[in-house]
Amino acid sequence: MKNHGRLLQGNEAMAQGAIYAGARFYAGYPITPSSEIAQECSRVMPKLGGVYMQMEDEIASMAAIIGASLTGAKSFTATSGPGFSLMQENLGLAIMGEVPCVVMNVQRSGPSTGLATKPAQSDIMQIRWGRHGDQELIALSPSSVAECFSLTVEAFNLAEKLRTPVILAADEIVAHMRENIVIPDEGEIEVIDRAKPTGDPAAYRPFAPAPDGVPPMSAYGSEYIMHVSSSMHGPDGYSNNSPDNAARQIARKNAKFEHHRAEIVKTKAFEVDDADILLVAFGTVTRAARAAAAKLRAEGVKAGVLQLVTVWPFPSEAVAELGGRARTVVVPEMNYHGQIAGEVKKVLGADKDVRRVNGWNGQIITPRDILKAI
Repeated sequence: MKNHGRLLQGNEAMAQGAIYAGARFYAGYPITPSSEIAQECSRVMPKLGGVYMQMEDEIASMAAIIGASLTGAKSFTATSGPGFSLMQENLGLAIMGEVPCVVMNVQRSGPSTGLATKPAQSDIMQIRWGRHGDQELIALSPSSVAECFSLTVEAFNLAEKLRTPVILAADEIVAHMRENIVIPDEGEIEVIDRAKPTGDPAAYRPFAPAPDGVPPMSAYGSEYIMHVSSSMHGPDGYSNNSPDNAARQIARKNAKFEHHRAEIVKTKAFEVDDADILLVAFGTVTRAARAAAAKLRAEGVKAGVLQLVTVWPFPSEAVAELGGRARTVVVPEMNYHGQIAGEVKKVLGADKDVRRVNGWNGQIITPRDILKAI
């Protein structure tokens, strides 16, 4: 029977999306403005035979979901800025070990404790570059409660398919917004599980890639022995410090994202075919950008919106194509430095008219703020 609509908060929708995707292990430490995710998981997970663990801190939380994933469970955690900072070292371990997991970072104003209950989009560069070393991961950014659900499912699918951590880069506004959404019936949205090894267990190498660049992944405790550590390793998972091996492993870990780029990088475009003015936005600010574009259209100005659903890897192709056709590109975002605007400028070049609209006072950017820049 078809599900009826439900009035859900964005945080609740992210928790429900994880459950729909098959996640049965949550470990986290409550932190504003993501705490409702933990609350929902504490209520629902035990009923489904899953595990909810409140950890002593975010360092332990990240370690716990890595351990759970290595045993074969789909696992995730949720946090905000200060907690996400604490997760970086173990997030690097997950990247080195190619451990699928999902981290929900509900962004708030900072630095440090900052305005703990107010929104921001200022963790974008930390998400991409917050760990040392040559590494890549995926970050998705929802703009609605419905996207909180659907992008969570997508995050788990990408994590499982590519053996990688995926970040769901929400902001406080969408996390605490309530909208009516329909939870799909089981099977309506594809749910992907990690590829498992086959053949002779003695021949299994946990970091020997399949043709698509992604190694099949066994589970701890199975007959396929898997060794994972933070050190540079060879195909067998054991330490290997040779320069040739390091070159191969780092190149392969990054190349798998390029190989699957068409599946990873997603955008949405609104009224862009004839746009003289292109608004490039992500997260909740997409809504203000669409309202501003509609106002401009009503006044005879050809304006459109490019929504960056995937933030990392950066959607350079779509920005280049649509931004290259527009006379002016406007990038509204809730941070001081224009973290995405800088990426847009890199793609379009110094001669393009790229205008920044920045807000860093813990308030949402409004359509009026955007129109002032135009």
